Amino acid sequence: MPAAAWMTIAVAGLIIAITAVGLLRVILHLHAIRTTLRAVTGGVRAVDALTSTVPARLTSVNANLKPVRDFCEGV
Repeated sequence: MPAAAWMTIAVAGLIIAITAVGLLRVILHLHAIRTTLRAVTGGVRAVDALTSTVPARLTSVNANLKPVRDFCEGV
């Protein structure tokens, strides 16, 4: 086999190896991003639970405070 063929095989192998290392680095970065996004999602869910809408009993509280509001308007 001529030297040019061996050189072509060596260069092709080098290109494939460099590409494989690059793709492996991309995979590792994506894994780190996925881990971070899971943590952020957990935090967002916690904030959502803590800042949920006011419960329906607010209407009964408003009804109980109506006499106070009427008194304050009369003053």
